[in-house]
Parts: sequence; C-alpha cells; structure tokens
Amino acid sequence: MMKSVRLVQVHQPLEMQEIPIPRIGERDALVRVRAAGICHSDVHYRAGKSPVYPLPMTLGHEVSGVVEAVGSSVTRFKPGDRVCLHYMVTCGNCYYCSTGNEQFCSQGKMIGHYTDGGYAEYIAIPERSLVPLPEEIPFVQGATLMCASATSFHALRKSRLKGGESAAIFGVGGLGLSAVQLAKAFGALEVYAVDINPARLALAESYGAIPVNAAVLDPAAEIRRLTGGKGVDVALELIGLPLTMQQAVRSLAVFGRAVIVGINDSPLQVDTYRELLGPETELIGSNDHLYQELPLLIELARRGALDLSNVVSRTIPLEAGAINQALDDLERFGEGVRTVIVP
Repeated sequence: MMKSVRLVQVHQPLEMQEIPIPRIGERDALVRVRAAGICHSDVHYRAGKSPVYPLPMTLGHEVSGVVEAVGSSVTRFKPGDRVCLHYMVTCGNCYYCSTGNEQFCSQGKMIGHYTDGGYAEYIAIPERSLVPLPEEIPFVQGATLMCASATSFHALRKSRLKGGESAAIFGVGGLGLSAVQLAKAFGALEVYAVDINPARLALAESYGAIPVNAAVLDPAAEIRRLTGGKGVDVALELIGLPLTMQQAVRSLAVFGRAVIVGINDSPLQVDTYRELLGPETELIGSNDHLYQELPLLIELARRGALDLSNVVSRTIPLEAGAINQALDDLERFGEGVRTVIVP
C-alpha cells in the first residue's frame, strides 16, 4: 500500500488515502515520486472548472522521481534512473501521436486529470512518457519543468517568436518566470513582465524583464507607451482571466500574436475590427506541450539558460492539509511562485 492525496469530490478538500501500489505492464515503469508540483490547473480541477474523472483521482501532473521497477519490454530505462514524467499517457499509434501532436491522442489521458498522478509515493507510467533527468537538475526543479516550463516553452513555439522581436508575459508565477527566460533564449530583445505582485515583478526583472505593475496602471497602455506606441510582437496570457486576455490582445503590434494559455470558462470579448482584422493580429490557443520539446527544455535548464532556483518558492510534505492550503493560496493568487510536494 502507499499514501496518496486524492480528489474525492469537487468543491471539497483533497483527502489522504491508502491505496495499492500500482501494477505495471510490460512496457511500463514504476516510479518512486521524489517531487510533485502543485499547478493552478489543480485548483481548477478541485473547483470543477475542468472536469476530472473518474473520481476519486490522485492529482499531480508535474512529477519527477526515480525508476523503481520496469516491465519486461522496457529497454531505455532501468531501476535507479532519475526521470521526469511527460504528463500525457498516449497510445503512440494514432494520427496525432504519429505526427508528434500527442496532446490530441484519441486515447490520451493526462496524469492527475484522467489517470492517477503524482500526489502519491509511487506512480506507474508508460516508458514512452519517461524523460531522463540529469544529475545537475534537482528533483523539485525537474518536476516544475514538466508543466510550468514546458507549457511556456510550447506557447512560445506556437507564438513563432523569433530573434529581434519583443514579448509580453502576462502573469509571472511558475509559468511566467520560465516564459521570461525562455523568451530571452528565443532571442527576444525586450520582454515585458506583467503582474500585480511586486515580489514576482522583481524576480522577473532580475531575469532581464521590464516590469509592468498592472495593479497601478493599464498594462496594455503602458506597454504601448514603453514601445513608442508600437506594441509587442508576442503576448503570452498565463493567468486565465478575461481581463488579462483582453489586455494581452490590446498590447499587440501590427502582425502581433497573442497566445492564450490560462484556463477560464468565460467568453473572451475582442473588438474584431480594431484588435484583430485591422492590425492583422492573431489569437492563438496553446494546449499542453509535446514530448519532443522536453529534451531541449531540460538541456536549457542543465546549462543554466533556464534558471529554476527561484521558481520553487517552497516545498511541503505529502499531507492533505498542506496540499489543500497550497491550493487555497493559488486560488487567491497568493504570494508564492511554485509549491512542490516532496514525499
């Protein structure tokens, strides 16, 4: 048996349960969880904004750990290997998997959403979802790479950001601090960090971003002022509020691209003539990330081009009370950047 913190009912606190250690198939690995990040998506799951099934479900999709055991047909990994987990469990054979777009796999299941995740002592996962974690990267940072950083990396790829362009990052929490650094790595000359939290803005500034405090001014207007009226080429919305989505669109230059990452169940209102058609801007959705993106992302972290030392603001034990408190803090857009569970 193992300890697992599970969502039993929406709108209710997560509960600690003792459940069997999962069995593995011939192409699977059993991973002892060493770190599991708490993501804002988990807040949405608990609140019922994004349905989780079946219940009860072990949450947690930012996971790193050590291979405990492997199935008879596993060839690339062995017990003792340090790994991160690509959070999509996919078939590997459908059209989307075969074209490298496995987030749309017809049989795909996201761990911690549609199959048990990492708020536990162990997790079973197919070999094809394992990614080697270099010794240079601590487990707590490796866990956050698997969502906070990977989601930002995918969104920037979707934005087609290229060297010499400018970018605005709306929300500099766990995703945003990675996005600031990755935008620089992609070649952005200026990166504007938009938030209402002075501590987060100061962190973003330490990574070379130009801070824009949305608590005291209209960030879209301020970005236009700072860019001489032009606006930015790329805007990433990582918060999930209709207001910040609108601000991201309104901050764009001619031919600018706004990428929406934050989850919200309210409609987005856009002035289609003045904000889309006239300047020929683009509104892009970004969904999860791809396995093929993870090796480069991990290498950037290994080389120090992506510094995660300030992304993890605290660690907590595998306890229901501490996890629920962390989710409560996220729901209120609290002070911390990323909280990671260390079983």
